[in-house]
Amino acid sequence: MIPRYSRPEMVSIWSQETKFRIWFEIEAHAADALADLGVIPKEAARTIWEKGGAATFDVDRIDEIERETKHDVIAFLTHLAEFVGPDARFVHQGMTSSDVLDTCFNVQLQRASTLLLADLDALLAALKRRAFEHKDTVTIGRSHGIHAEPTTFGVKMALAYVEFERARARLVAAREEISTAAISGAVGTFANIDPRVEEHVAEAMGLKVEPVSTQVIPRDRHAMYFATLAVIASSVERLAVEIRHLQRTEVLEAEEYFSPGQKGSSAMPHKRNPVLTENLTGLARMVRSYAFPAMENVALWHERDISHSSVERMIGPDATITLDFALARLTNVIDKLLVYPERMDRNLNQFRGLVHSQRVLLALTQAGKSREDAYRLVQRNAMKVWEQGADFLEELLADAEVREALSEEELREKFDLGYHTKHVDTIFRRVFKDAVPAA
Repeated sequence: MIPRYSRPEMVSIWSQETKFRIWFEIEAHAADALADLGVIPKEAARTIWEKGGAATFDVDRIDEIERETKHDVIAFLTHLAEFVGPDARFVHQGMTSSDVLDTCFNVQLQRASTLLLADLDALLAALKRRAFEHKDTVTIGRSHGIHAEPTTFGVKMALAYVEFERARARLVAAREEISTAAISGAVGTFANIDPRVEEHVAEAMGLKVEPVSTQVIPRDRHAMYFATLAVIASSVERLAVEIRHLQRTEVLEAEEYFSPGQKGSSAMPHKRNPVLTENLTGLARMVRSYAFPAMENVALWHERDISHSSVERMIGPDATITLDFALARLTNVIDKLLVYPERMDRNLNQFRGLVHSQRVLLALTQAGKSREDAYRLVQRNAMKVWEQGADFLEELLADAEVREALSEEELREKFDLGYHTKHVDTIFRRVFKDAVPAA
């Protein structure tokens, strides 16, 4: 992953140094279990921990060995033996490379999930704060990009809040599903290693045992994990696209914070572009793209092939690092988002009352008109507003057929904005539970 879209804590999880440290811990915990079972000397297990634990693994040295062996785990074990000495012969007893690789990969995904959950918590806090800040800030709702009926900006933020609550729940489930260890040996039969070793390593590494593995942990788990990241990224994009639309010059109901000294265009000094949310749209596309190869990794040959390996070396770091950056950036956007209630009010009234058309339609049906006739009456007056810039209420008041059914007082009552927001507190109680007093 390129540094521009990376944050140090997540990058550290995927560093070579971290990977080799996890490999060592897996091997050392396995040695402990083997010593307890009497398979290797207890003194050897202690030596492995003492000398290997104090070692600083030399990535360049491991790479040098791998250039000869063409095998990364063997290269690591050879380097480890340089520290441990003769007792290194007891390392990796009865194990296969995938026991180390797969268990390590799941540890890294688990740790990455913990950071991503913290990112989601920060985003949820920002969305909640802005939702309550604008709970009663009336704005126009749009369908197909066209004015529909009034809502509030707080409801928009509450919608995003529950969407990312679902994202969080999915990620918790995905982290649980990915948190397994396999120390089962070649083709997963435990022929050369006791299942109790796997149980010990799993517990020591904060994982569960994989109920049945081949030579690898089944990749449906990983497919689910990366699919979850992809769905979260789609939610990031949905909110980013909403903000981008609201920032359009002719709308301008909300806007990314534009800092002092910031420049929007190399050619046009007046520009204030939604560059952060456009960036988030691009990053979301990348995270989604990693889900497909993860799904293709599910179908491996027989008990194992390594067609999944190169894929995971890329998508593991890239997907988690990118989503981590995107969630942090989105949180910053929401925290600093400039909201313009006056512009919302201006846009809401741009078409002089048209947003109340459904209330008039329903009132006419309740007054005895057929739905077809009511629709015809409302639409013919609405079209004058669209095409001639007329005032909707005045046109209705001047329409004899409408006035046969509804009095002036009844018509004027249908243009009350408060009617559209009367259940906002109900929505907020559903979203934020007890955070809103009963109406």
